[in-house]
Amino acid sequence: MVQLTTYTDYSLRVLIYLGVQPENKKSNIKEISDLYNISNNHLSKVVFELGKFGLVETIRGRNGGIKLAKQPSDINIGSLVRHTESPLHLVECFDKENNKCKITSACRLKGVLHEALEAYMNVLDSYTLSDLLVNENELQRLLLK
Repeated sequence: MVQLTTYTDYSLRVLIYLGVQPENKKSNIKEISDLYNISNNHLSKVVFELGKFGLVETIRGRNGGIKLAKQPSDINIGSLVRHTESPLHLVECFDKENNKCKITSACRLKGVLHEALEAYMNVLDSYTLSDLLVNENELQRLLLK
């Protein structure tokens, strides 16, 4: 089973939260961290990276906040996962620099796992944030209390 890091999980949660906000409403890190019960400091780092990646716009000042920098339909889930999980090494032999496995040159498992990872990423590539927001009313009910 491929397991995403907490960092990727939090990135997706932030994007979902921002994606269900009424148009032009700015949010803040504290409200998101309180809602998801995530460290404010950790979430600040996630939002900073999402900003560098061009997915979140941060507005400073008295009326500042954060909001999506792109339309949900323009935010690809596979691209986000590649960005937040890079490099994605399922097993030691995927990491050419640190691989010490004795059977790498003869092992067929590496090819099988590579094929499985490609299929996994192809599925994620086929979805955008807007696909995750199709139940927007239910998400708003849960997130915007």
